[in-house]
Amino acid sequence: MPSTTGRTTGPHHAYLHIVGARQNNLRDVALRIPKERLTVFTGVSGSGKSSMVFGTIAVESQRQLNETFTWFLRNRLPKYERPHADALENLSPAIVVDQKPIGGHSRSTVGTMTDIYSVIRVLFSRCGTPSAGPATAYSFNDPRGMCPGCDGLGRTVRPDYERILDPGKSLAGGAVRFPPFAVGTWQGQTYTNTTDLDTNKPVGEFTAAEREFLLRGRGTQVRVDNTGGSRDIAYEGLADRFERLYVNRDLSALSRRTRDMVQPYLTDGPCPACRGARLTAAALATRIDGRNIADCTRMEVGELIPVLRRIEEAAEPVAGPIAAAAVTALERIESIGLGYLSLDRPTSTLSGGEGQRLKTVRHLGSSLTGMTYIFDEPSVGLHPRDVDRLNDLLLRLRDKGNTVLVVEHDPDVIAVADHVVDMGPLGGAGGGRVMYEGTPDGLRRADTLTGRCLRGSGGVKEHPREATGAVRIERARLHNLKDVTVRVPTGVLTAVTGVAGSGKSSLVAGALCAAQPDAVVVDQSSIGISGRSTPATYLGIMDGVRTLFARGTGAPAGLFSFNSSGACGSCQGRGVVCSDLAFMDPVTTVCEACGGRRFGDEVLRLTVRGSSVADVLDMTAGQALDYFTGPGEEPVRRRLRALRDVGLTYLTLGRALSTLSGGERQRIKLATQLHRTAATYVLDEPTTGLHMADVDGLVALLDRLVDAGNTVIVVEHNLDVVRRADWVIDLGPGGGRHGGRVVFEGTPAQLLDADGSFTAQHLRRTVAGVEGRGEGQVTAA
Repeated sequence: MPSTTGRTTGPHHAYLHIVGARQNNLRDVALRIPKERLTVFTGVSGSGKSSMVFGTIAVESQRQLNETFTWFLRNRLPKYERPHADALENLSPAIVVDQKPIGGHSRSTVGTMTDIYSVIRVLFSRCGTPSAGPATAYSFNDPRGMCPGCDGLGRTVRPDYERILDPGKSLAGGAVRFPPFAVGTWQGQTYTNTTDLDTNKPVGEFTAAEREFLLRGRGTQVRVDNTGGSRDIAYEGLADRFERLYVNRDLSALSRRTRDMVQPYLTDGPCPACRGARLTAAALATRIDGRNIADCTRMEVGELIPVLRRIEEAAEPVAGPIAAAAVTALERIESIGLGYLSLDRPTSTLSGGEGQRLKTVRHLGSSLTGMTYIFDEPSVGLHPRDVDRLNDLLLRLRDKGNTVLVVEHDPDVIAVADHVVDMGPLGGAGGGRVMYEGTPDGLRRADTLTGRCLRGSGGVKEHPREATGAVRIERARLHNLKDVTVRVPTGVLTAVTGVAGSGKSSLVAGALCAAQPDAVVVDQSSIGISGRSTPATYLGIMDGVRTLFARGTGAPAGLFSFNSSGACGSCQGRGVVCSDLAFMDPVTTVCEACGGRRFGDEVLRLTVRGSSVADVLDMTAGQALDYFTGPGEEPVRRRLRALRDVGLTYLTLGRALSTLSGGERQRIKLATQLHRTAATYVLDEPTTGLHMADVDGLVALLDRLVDAGNTVIVVEHNLDVVRRADWVIDLGPGGGRHGGRVVFEGTPAQLLDADGSFTAQHLRRTVAGVEGRGEGQVTAA
């Protein structure tokens, strides 16, 4: 690991200067950040880290860079508003590597987003036999290469007419099961009123010609009754109509209600023409060393490297350099712990951590220097084994002459920083200040919340709970699971651990949830917020607020919604007005009519217990608990207590969810589930985005859930959660084909002595008082 010892501070221009930063909750912050160094920003959720790094530094850098382009180009670039700060000096162009999904498009794969697939296409077009033509002939995104049966998607969605039609019933007797086409509907009359079929004859007894007419017939007339009276319409076969309305269009464009209605009548599976390979027969016929291009993209990165290296070493004048370029790119992916991925893996299936690391790989091959790279919690989704690889990646970017800024909670990432900025002291209105600037060693000695957490240590749980029973999973084979049979105890807190790709999610989200379909699952999917979403609307608190004010004032309940009749007429309930200045950057200002309070004056004059509805939305969750004390207000209090239980007492009820940090959004999602009564809770990495102090609060919450009689299962890398669990199931030993096995089952204390487990190895290093235990070497092969 590169040393940071002996670095000098340099002249004035060697620092990035921020003066008077007031973005979001920042309190007139002045900061000096060394350039060409690795700086880590720490602090509890909502303390101002993201407001400083992303909302101030990144935005101003990108805004000023865009100003160097012509007006014509600027109008087509993203618009960045000037952050609230007096001055930012010595900025360099910023590249933001965040946790946003790479993209869920069905045509996007690991190979396409890293551009490695383009190299392999060139390899097959130049060196494969028999050749199918140029490189585009091997692209499933080009008409010349895509399979005509599935248009290059690899999968086909087909109507299942065995589900749509009941063969034992007649058309008049309800043979059509699909609700929009059923008996009594307007469209259903096409089939119950036709004179070309015997509508009283069971569909299963139709001749081939009759069934063909039912599904594909055209040209005849059918009389139907509609709101406008009876009229004749052209007969359209049931299959033709179903496919026109629900299959031959983008299903994502349909409403959720329609999608949910249609889904049971569809069959989704590999394309029968290409068997999921996405390409034409000609492209799949081309081979190099007996493999076609689909065989190569199905292989894990770690498997594909030696295959291409053999081609490179063959020293062919054309194939060698092309294969070498692919190997170099694949080795970068393997070096950051993603060797278990395959190039045909859809990007929509990647976790946030996997996606973020793949984005970073693209920059490692760049020859640009003097840039500012900004990372948002890059350790998310990483097992402690892989954090060292992440650190090496960050330091390599720095050593190329770049400034690297990282928002992070992981102690191992903090430890390799050249400079640390600790924000706080608390979150929300209690944060926004710089509590410490200096070296990581100095932070460990500092009297800040982060410093105290870094100094703290603890052992494993000494008296784990006894299980009340167990859920047995038999011979699970989903994805890379290798006939896994395991007992998941009930009535306790279980941590499912293992390196990335070891099979944790396959076991829990796949096999376990299939065995426990009523489990409450809190995963890492988006919470689906809109620009008007607030904690009050997302948690359902606004219903109680409107009811209270309607009852207390006698006014209609809709008047107390900023999405309805009570909204300010000038800003339509948004609280701000956005002015589009054509070629200039847009300007967002607080609405002058309502002062940012979202409601009209007639609403703001109505009060209950001395507060208007806007006053209530300005309350924190803690203040609101003291306000909602009347009879019938327990549902609101229950949701407010859920916010308190997940450590979000400081959030105001009317704050826009779009301004929350990643950790805050994860916890507010968890808060929506706490009021439910369920025997089993399944949480996927609930410590995502949490400060070390917040992890303590989360574990206390999980303990309360278990003590209340629930079963709690967490998929987790955080060793503070693992050591305080009652039971641990560790998968591995490695990822991909090297994983998929249970390498340990038992208590955390037993895990300390386990062999063959990366989790055990790192737990021994973390837990105080166990340094004398043998470390042991673990291999993934």
